[in-house]
Formats: sequence, C-alpha cells, structure tokens
Amino acid sequence: MCVETFELSLPHGITLSCRACGPGDAPRLILLHGFPEGAFVWDELMQRLAPRWRCIAPNLRGYERSSRPEAVEAYRAKHLMADIRALIEATGGAPVAALVAHDWGGAVAWNLAAQAPQLMQRLVIINSPHPGTFLRELQQNPAQREASAYMNFLCRPDAAALLAADDYARLWPFLSAKGGGDSAWLDEPLRRRYRELWDQGLEGALNYYRASPMRPPTPEDPGAMALSFAPGFASVALPTLVIWGIGDLALPPSMLEGLDRYVPQLRVERVADAGHWIVHQRPARIAGLIGEFLA
Repeated sequence: MCVETFELSLPHGITLSCRACGPGDAPRLILLHGFPEGAFVWDELMQRLAPRWRCIAPNLRGYERSSRPEAVEAYRAKHLMADIRALIEATGGAPVAALVAHDWGGAVAWNLAAQAPQLMQRLVIINSPHPGTFLRELQQNPAQREASAYMNFLCRPDAAALLAADDYARLWPFLSAKGGGDSAWLDEPLRRRYRELWDQGLEGALNYYRASPMRPPTPEDPGAMALSFAPGFASVALPTLVIWGIGDLALPPSMLEGLDRYVPQLRVERVADAGHWIVHQRPARIAGLIGEFLA
C-alpha cells in the first residue's frame, strides 16, 4: 500500500508535513517520530498496519517541511502537545485508536496521554522513557547521567554546525554505535533519506533539547536535578503498551522499573534483539505487537 504525503495547516498557525497510509475511513493511528528522525521512519510499519488502520505520521515542528519557529521557547512541551491535539482534531476528531510514539515523540505522547487522555483510546510507547522514571534515573543514577551527557552537547549553540560537518560525521553514530543492537538496517539508500532530511536544517530538532530541563546537570545548569513533580501529574490512565529494545545504550531497561506506579494499565514487551532504533530494526515485530494490543 502506497504512502501519501500532504501538508496540514493547523488553526494555531503551525503547518505539519505528514505521511499517511491506509483507508480514509479506518480507525486512526497517529505516529510520532524522535531525534534525529523524520516521519519517513514509520513507512514500513504504517504499510504493515494500513489494512486495518489509517496511519498518519507527522513531521514534528522543526523537522522536514513542518513549521520551524526560531525561538527555543516554541519547542516547550505545551506547544508540541498543542500541535498533536490540533492534528487529531483536523484529521477526524478525537479519540484516535492509539497514539504510537518513539524517542522524543514519546516524550510528547506521555505528556499528552497524561493531560488529555480523551484524545486517544490507547497509548503505544517505543523506547521512550516516562518522565517520572527518566527524572528518577537522571537524579539518582550516575550511569544514566553519563549515558545522557550527549543531551548537553546538543544544547550547544554551535551543535548544528558541528553535527553537519564532514557529511554529518558526528550524527551517524547516533544511528549506529549509540543506539545499540545491529546497524545493518542503515544502508546507503536510508542514509540518503536521512541526509535529505538533515540538509533541511537541524536547529529545530536541537531546540527540543534546549527547551527542556530534563537533562543531566552541568556546572552552569542544574538540569533535571532542579525538577520535581507529584506522581499524579504524569499518571496515564489509558491502556498502554510499552515496547523496549533492551540493547538501548542511551535509555537502558532500568527506565521500565517502577513504571506501573504511573501507568496502572500497563503491558511491557521487551525485545532482546533490538536497541533504540527498534523501529528500523524490528518493524514486523512492532507491527505484530501493536496489532495484538489494539485487537
């Protein structure tokens, strides 16, 4: 089944470039990508799910041809959630059958599910830590602070130039060595797609890190060490499937410990032969798990 592309202008002035697959009258799945990705990473998964669902994958603000506000403040969580809320309303209204999200997309999805559960019937998270367990690990686990130190590099004002230098020499390791699991999926055709995406600009994507205090502390910035919130603030009452490639080097499976404190209706699927880039590494496995969960 072919993948469609379109641009969607939202009422609050943001435009999202989108990819979609599946019958227009089928229940909707909204799929949110992470860093340093784009909506195209969902293509194979959408094609596997499309016979039963209408799959819509936006390029988040700051990515590809979606709107790219210059101000760092424009990438705070409330604005990212507003985009997805408006997308859901514009593509058929609430609720969608499920919100499916990976990495930074998962950060948006966790917050949206906690604060506006009426927008979706179910939640599917793929290698993206819940804010409660991520905060705990950053505050209490030195190994996690070390594993997440790259976040502070990405906040540097010269990060985009450094990442783009020498054919993105510093960025490719995010998709290979740092992600864990095999990297055979990163072939030359896929590298070209990533280059085409990154060539359109990296500042918007990096602004996600700059706008969020959820990062390891530095001598100049306390980061996550200054944060706190009540468990109820991030509780998710929806049926939730968490899929985790346990080879993830940046986000190890310790993120799953205590997750049921925040998500009572929780199902966790650990995938042993995958890492952070499980969407590329094991799309058939993910499609099967999502299909079972939504059935």
